Formats: sequence, C-alpha cells, structure tokens
Amino acid sequence: MEELVVLVNSKDEVLGLMEKQQAHINGLLHRAFSVFLFNSKGEMLLQKRASGKYHSPNQWTNAVCSHPRKEETYLEAAKRRLNEELGIETELSEKFNFIYKADVGGGLWEHELDHVFVGNHESESDFNLNKDEVEEIRFISAEDLDKEIAETPENFTEWFKIILEEYKHHF
Repeated sequence: MEELVVLVNSKDEVLGLMEKQQAHINGLLHRAFSVFLFNSKGEMLLQKRASGKYHSPNQWTNAVCSHPRKEETYLEAAKRRLNEELGIETELSEKFNFIYKADVGGGLWEHELDHVFVGNHESESDFNLNKDEVEEIRFISAEDLDKEIAETPENFTEWFKIILEEYKHHF
C-alpha cells in the first residue's frame, strides 16, 4: 500500500497529499509527529531504526516518529504508531510543535511540521517490537545521551538531534 503524507503550509493548512518517499525527495513541508517516552528515573527511550528502512537505517532516534494519515489527528497517529512499532499503549500529551528541515542523506529531506508528544512507560519487557521498523530499544539518561551524541553523532538520526535541541528549549 502506498503511504501518503499530508502536505501543509506553515500554518498547518492542508495543501494536498503526496507519496511519502516523493515528499522526502522533493523536501516538501508535511505533517509529522515525534514521541518521547520516559521511565520513572527520567531516562528517555530510544529506538534503533531497522536495517531495512529506506533512509537512516540502524540509527538511534526517539521512541516513535512518523506521519499522520489524511483525516487522522496527530494524537491518534502517535498512539497508532506506538502500537504498530513498539506494541504498547500509553497516555501522551502534546508539548509543542515546530518546523524543521534536515538532509537525511541519499538525496532525501525531512521537512516537517512536527508535533512533539511526551509519555511515560516503565518496563522494556512490555514492548513487542515490530522488527520491520525497530531493531532494538533502550533507556538512557540525558547526560549519557548528550555524551553519546557528542562522541558519535553519526549514530543518531538528523531529525532526532534537531528535535532534541528544540525539546531542551521548551523544558
């Protein structure tokens, strides 16, 4: 099934639909969301993208990031992808949104109006990973994450580094 993204302007007004990979080739602004999950120790959940992903394979990123479908709210999409990728359900709250553009290599661009959600989840054993999407997961402290990104930035998705900095400005 062809996956479509919702093209928008900077005010989140819908301009149309486009096949996802074509939107990434053209670098067109589209709707997206990012989910940050934390445990009770304040550690952030990271996922390593599956090796078969068409861009940014085998790189670490936030818990879930994807695109809402036509007629789907950002929250509905975030909850859907949590279940599809990680096999979990949890309450989410939207914290902020912003626009960014990132070169993800291979002639592809992420140009997204990104709505950022936060939730809590404790146990790694509760997860049921979709191996087509997620290679592995782990929780990490903010201090260790900053150190890893500084030492090996190539191990992390470009958008995650951008979104993480934006997240830090809001909290």
